[in-house]
Amino acid sequence: MVQHNIDALKQEYQELEQKLAQRDVISHPEQLKKYSQRYREIHNLIQQHEKLQSIDSRIRDNQTILQGDDEELKQIAKEEIEDLTQQYNAIEQSLAASNEPYSAINEVIIEIRPGVGGEESSLFAQDLLRMYVRYAERTGCQATIIEQNQSDLRGIKDAVLEIKGKNIYSLLKHESGVHRVQRIPETEKSGRIHTSTASVAVLPKAKKIDIDIKQEDIKMEAFRSSGPGGQNVNKVSTAIRITHIPSGMSVASQQGRSQAANRETALMHLRSRLLSQKIEEEEQKRKAQRQEQIGRAERSEKIRTYNFPQNRVTDHRISKSWHNIVDILDGDLDTIISTLHNVLP
Repeated sequence: MVQHNIDALKQEYQELEQKLAQRDVISHPEQLKKYSQRYREIHNLIQQHEKLQSIDSRIRDNQTILQGDDEELKQIAKEEIEDLTQQYNAIEQSLAASNEPYSAINEVIIEIRPGVGGEESSLFAQDLLRMYVRYAERTGCQATIIEQNQSDLRGIKDAVLEIKGKNIYSLLKHESGVHRVQRIPETEKSGRIHTSTASVAVLPKAKKIDIDIKQEDIKMEAFRSSGPGGQNVNKVSTAIRITHIPSGMSVASQQGRSQAANRETALMHLRSRLLSQKIEEEEQKRKAQRQEQIGRAERSEKIRTYNFPQNRVTDHRISKSWHNIVDILDGDLDTIISTLHNVLP
């Protein structure tokens, strides 16, 4: 059974009830929103655990009936046990997901960059960008391309995508890593198969209340946009590059039509990277504490291969393949994502 400290949750629930009634909390919208969200989460957890206890009690009652002599009642009890067990398992699975750190993050930032393979890797990066946009459309999520720098032949030099959807970080976090493609490029005259790569980084979208960036910790530079965007964008230094001095991280934004818009986009991107780093550090601490080797591939490793000649997509972390490569690149990722979600931590 999934472990939650119910007594501690009930205590936190009571404390949040008191905070939500305080005038200084009510007068601060961000703090009020944060406490209200946690209040609803705990309320749901407590309700789910109470349901589990009720179902467990009913299963035990039916198991007692199975010890009797009435065959008709025993058959009814057996059927009810099967039904109740399914309900119990479904609630347990839901609780397991909610017990996962940061599982309730509903907005992610996806960075996509070409790797080895020249222009073919840029085209593959474009394919991956489209794949995640189509996945969002198929699943009712909202996808917004916030940065996209085109290469010479319809590919991309880099792209940043935002996706909003329920528990989307928990669903997509295993997409982080190096993706590899094996296919015959359109420009290949001799029919030779090329191998190219592109990297994907899935970051939880951070808000100001998640990551506080001090003004003295950043260096901001303005420069002229290199992409299309009209007279103002290309003639005036509207693009913004922000460097986080303590970590050395650097992000840039040039899609907006003003410095202010690009500054906000760049800060949002930087917060998301810092939050992702924080989550990874906490995950490493949990691994060390458990002293387990739980095969989660790092971003530098090749996690997946898209083999066009064999119509096969293989995830190397779990050694499993699927054979509908065209559909997968059209955003049909449900089977892959659910498999990874159930197998990987």
